[in-house]
Amino acid sequence: MHQNILTEIDAGVGIVTLNRADRHNAFDDQTIVELIDAMDAMEREPDVRVVVLSSTGKSFSAGADLNWMQRAAAQGFDDNLRDARNLAEMLRRIAQSPKPTVARVQGPAYGGGVGVIAACDIAVATFDAQFALTEVKLGIIPAAISPHVIAAIGQRHARRYMLTAERFSAAEAYRLGLIHEMVADAAALDEAVGQLVDSLLRNGPQAQRACKALIGAVAGQPLAAEVIEDTAQRIAKIRATDEAKEGMAAFLEKRKPSWMARTA
Repeated sequence: MHQNILTEIDAGVGIVTLNRADRHNAFDDQTIVELIDAMDAMEREPDVRVVVLSSTGKSFSAGADLNWMQRAAAQGFDDNLRDARNLAEMLRRIAQSPKPTVARVQGPAYGGGVGVIAACDIAVATFDAQFALTEVKLGIIPAAISPHVIAAIGQRHARRYMLTAERFSAAEAYRLGLIHEMVADAAALDEAVGQLVDSLLRNGPQAQRACKALIGAVAGQPLAAEVIEDTAQRIAKIRATDEAKEGMAAFLEKRKPSWMARTA
């Protein structure tokens, strides 16, 4: 039983919800371990096709819990290294989940909260959401989240917002590429997330898994012969799968593919 998060599975969708509204859904060591466990469970659950990460209360996540950070400051290097590795592993589980992940951002996200959003495949936020990479303000650095944030917004923008720790708006987050869509309020947020989930559920789960692996393999790589050959190998392999045959047959026969029937 989790203390700091809630989990639910509904019609092919796994929902993982930060549930520390009184602490603005800040991460501590317990929350991080629970998120790792939840993402592992969602990966193993065959009925889950899409994972939505959300939060209760007014904030998406305030980042690291300051009480936890104060305790960590009193610990030795080995204890801090263990905590840092857990945080990095939690973000990796989100980023490398074989299933599509969607961040539902209903309020402010700071520090590690921005990292979670960046680690998700798709992110939608309300207009009034605010963001900040606040670590240097506390005398620390955004180390564990940096691969995900830099991948999302690029090195140039990361230099500004990681070094200044200034807040930025949802409009700026959209411009930077941190979020994919802005909506007016919580009701519109649920509608937008629902539409994205519907789109994701229409597609072949094995193809989505392979597509995520493809993006990870190709991103940032030069257009070398090895990359071209790798992409050719990947498409040749997946064309011969039962899922690909079913998808193409369903399209030609003007019917829904079998994987849609399983989540209806």
